[in-house]
Amino acid sequence: MRTQPLESSRVSARFTRGVGRLVLERPEALNALDLGMVRGLREALEAWRDEPDVERILLEGAGDRGLCAGGDVRGLAESIMSGNAEAAGMFFREEYALNAAIAEYPKPIVALADGVTMGGGIGLAGHAAVRIVTERSALAMPETRIGFTPDVGGTWLLARAPGRVGEYLALTGGTMSAADAIYAGFADLLVPSERLDAVREALESRADPGGATEVAMLFDESPELSELARRRPWIDPVFAAPDAASIIVGLRERPEPEASATAELLETLSPTALTVTLASVRAARTDASLRTTLEREYGLAMWFAHTQPDLPEGVRARLIDKDGAPRWRPASLAELPDDLVEQAFAFRPDVPLWG
Repeated sequence: MRTQPLESSRVSARFTRGVGRLVLERPEALNALDLGMVRGLREALEAWRDEPDVERILLEGAGDRGLCAGGDVRGLAESIMSGNAEAAGMFFREEYALNAAIAEYPKPIVALADGVTMGGGIGLAGHAAVRIVTERSALAMPETRIGFTPDVGGTWLLARAPGRVGEYLALTGGTMSAADAIYAGFADLLVPSERLDAVREALESRADPGGATEVAMLFDESPELSELARRRPWIDPVFAAPDAASIIVGLRERPEPEASATAELLETLSPTALTVTLASVRAARTDASLRTTLEREYGLAMWFAHTQPDLPEGVRARLIDKDGAPRWRPASLAELPDDLVEQAFAFRPDVPLWG
């Protein structure tokens, strides 16, 4: 086994028998990403791109609680509140470049989305060549719950979910089980957590460099019925409505208890985040490439960071003070300017994503 030296102590990189193993080493924080970890992952991928002894990559998180709970949004919010939004911009640019590198990598990347895989964790696992979930998996893009919008290429995945499931997941920030993740297109295979060691061993012992999918399929099990699939009879017609206000009205008119509960949830979330997120997911449906989607998401992320109070307020209420009572501005959908989406989409960061 050979170790790849990295600047970040929170990422380990080593390879043996043709497999490069990347492990996020921050289990005490559910392997949440900081800038050093993003750079460490990118550094290892670049080093292994032309390394003949590395035929495939295995990406996983230390511990058994999750691959990655997301980016360090608390740190990002603190930077924004201190007037240093550009620190957030640097993180976004490097994180999104990593997301694109994973999607475009010339060797198969196998991601183990075991346990919590949310936000930035979706940016790592969701664009890998082979995406494995387990019975412990919990996947989500929960950005609207902190007054933000799905990024890291999340809207690319959401836009390609069946029916209007993408709008539903984006607006609610709802958590997907393994079955839901496969149904929605966020994962490929379900492997019991007790068999992950066997997957690791098989990836190392398989001679065919391109056979990562076939190896993982040896351990695949059929998932149970997706709850998302069961809910589509009311999700699809309601979340096809033209705007967030109409969606909430439609949910109130449905007889299903889950629909009413969803309406109540949406009414507690940032009106700005809901409106921009709905437009972002729908715009991603016509994107020709992930890079196009990432560029839009970057502009929106920086618009939130530079102009909107809801992101730091959401982080305060959910993650810092934990009072669960964010004070959104504006406080209601009716108070939003008519051209809010146009404002958000027209924002151009000072530093471009693809420099």
